[in-house]
Amino acid sequence: MAVVHRRCAGLDVHRDKIAACVRIRVKGKYEEHHEVFGSFTDDLKKLSQWLRDRKVRHVAMESTGVYWIPVWNILERHRRFDLLLVNPAQVRALNGHKTDRIDSARIAEFLQHGRLAGSFIPPVEIREARAVERRRVNLQQDRNRVTNRIARLLQTANIKLSSVLSNIVGVSGERMLRSIAGGESNGAKLADLVHYSLEGKKESIVRSLEGRYTPHFRYLLNELLSDLDHLDQKLENVTAQLAKYMAPHGDLVLRLC
Repeated sequence: MAVVHRRCAGLDVHRDKIAACVRIRVKGKYEEHHEVFGSFTDDLKKLSQWLRDRKVRHVAMESTGVYWIPVWNILERHRRFDLLLVNPAQVRALNGHKTDRIDSARIAEFLQHGRLAGSFIPPVEIREARAVERRRVNLQQDRNRVTNRIARLLQTANIKLSSVLSNIVGVSGERMLRSIAGGESNGAKLADLVHYSLEGKKESIVRSLEGRYTPHFRYLLNELLSDLDHLDQKLENVTAQLAKYMAPHGDLVLRLC
């Protein structure tokens, strides 16, 4: 089998330890050097130095949960390393007895013979932007859950606003909800708060607002609206942070849109 890399390393990554194997082709024979490192930052720096002492350039590791990220963070600082992140299925598909030592050696062997396909790992700035965007998605999901709780709460109070408005926390819906939480229960007065575009629905809105306005209901509604305000503020903050990452790519974003 053709040798692509005469000298390379395979890392079997776990939460608390990393099994490393350096595999070297020397005069038609193979040498293997094994070592086990902890996962604290100082341990990972020792791993990096260990690899550099053995003049390793090509390093492959499995994408094990999020545990590969600390290893990647340390090794990518040294431009001499050509890092490859691989799907565990590529090296775990083979049958046989498995240990961390065997797994790291298998990764190194596969890498040496060019049998591994790596995942795309973007630069640090892009990874950070992606993390911020994921945070934004999570916040939006949290906001949707709060909106659904508000809709369920309204149903328990016989208020059928969701049957009339497509978005109960839109401009018109939010105005009425805050007025209800503040003590208003007159359907006609509440309907006067809607946007002019909903004038034709006023009669249905008034009918939908006939319900049971108890102190308990208003308390829960106030709590949920407070949650909504909190999430809206966090969404505004994270969107502003994401805009900073996107600013250098503004022209490209506009052209893609």
